[in-house]
Amino acid sequence: MAEPCPLIELSGPPHARGVQYGRQAAARIRKGIGHYTRQIAGAGLDEAGLAALVRDYLPVIEAFEPRYIAEMHGIAEGADVPFADIALLNARTEILRLAERPALRARLAAEPDGCTGVVALPPATRDGRLIHAQNWDWKAECAETAVVLRIKGEDGPDILTFTEAGGLARSGLNSAGIAITANYLESDRDYRDVGVPLALIRRKVLEQSQPALAMSAVYTTRKSASNNMIVSATDAAHRAVAIDFECAPDETFQVHAERGLLVHANHWVSPIALGKLRDTGIASTPCSLYRDLRVRELLAPQIGAITPDAVKAALFDDFASPFSVCRPVRLNSGNNLSATVAMIVMQPEAGVMEVAMLPATNRVFTRFELPRAMAAAAE
Repeated sequence: MAEPCPLIELSGPPHARGVQYGRQAAARIRKGIGHYTRQIAGAGLDEAGLAALVRDYLPVIEAFEPRYIAEMHGIAEGADVPFADIALLNARTEILRLAERPALRARLAAEPDGCTGVVALPPATRDGRLIHAQNWDWKAECAETAVVLRIKGEDGPDILTFTEAGGLARSGLNSAGIAITANYLESDRDYRDVGVPLALIRRKVLEQSQPALAMSAVYTTRKSASNNMIVSATDAAHRAVAIDFECAPDETFQVHAERGLLVHANHWVSPIALGKLRDTGIASTPCSLYRDLRVRELLAPQIGAITPDAVKAALFDDFASPFSVCRPVRLNSGNNLSATVAMIVMQPEAGVMEVAMLPATNRVFTRFELPRAMAAAAE
């Protein structure tokens, strides 16, 4: 049985909040650092080299949101680890693949994290309330480093986010009814320039009270590499919207729900995007071509009556295992243990997130809540 992911409660200004985080999650943070520093050591990059890469990247992060620098310094202090290691956890792909370092980038090419995301809008659900969910496919050992953060907002909504320990955000929801999940994408435009780390864009989304500002953070922020982000928003009157943003580093394309159902895996589907760029990720994630089809086919007959349990059942799909929607632990081509690390099922209006770790073999969910989520947002 996989160990449940722990809840970390945070409040206060950025640095103090970071210190709380570092102290409470120190063991998991150190374990996560170990995963990635072993990888970079294998490529010949030592601690000094990592620190130099982080220094190169800091101006990009600071220009986007200086508060995040203070929070990461606090995490490092609380966990008693170097700041560069916390920066690595929040920008692992970007820092290791800096566009100006093509030789380093080639040596550090990593297995992509997969993911299958789904949103059922209110007209498609049984109780008329939005459901937003995801399978996160990545290194199996990250099941031992994941945490859920419950963050008391200082000047904005409260946040509930699932992330790797030391990270500022990944998948999550806030007390204003905004939620986000993300999926790996790849294109021939990737790593030509330096952009904002994806984890920090997701955190920025969750700090917003207005859907327009949350979507703007995804749509307009320049990135180093492609990524798919699904942003949903709902209110106390059960009105909702969800847009899938297929993001190239310098351009964003939209995919919308069909009959109230939105599903995305790890390949580009926007016809406009496919007419302008080349999808280079299929070679490493060929199962993406049918994972979204499987989830859609399982849920489509239930449109108008979709429940959280129905979404879970679709995300548990084991067709063509181990290259399935829900992936068991297996050795991948990069000699890493890969799996569906977590299934995250969110009901943003209720402020509820359910998480099952290594769901291919563990169907036990831990429930996390933002108390009075939509009631607070309506006040």
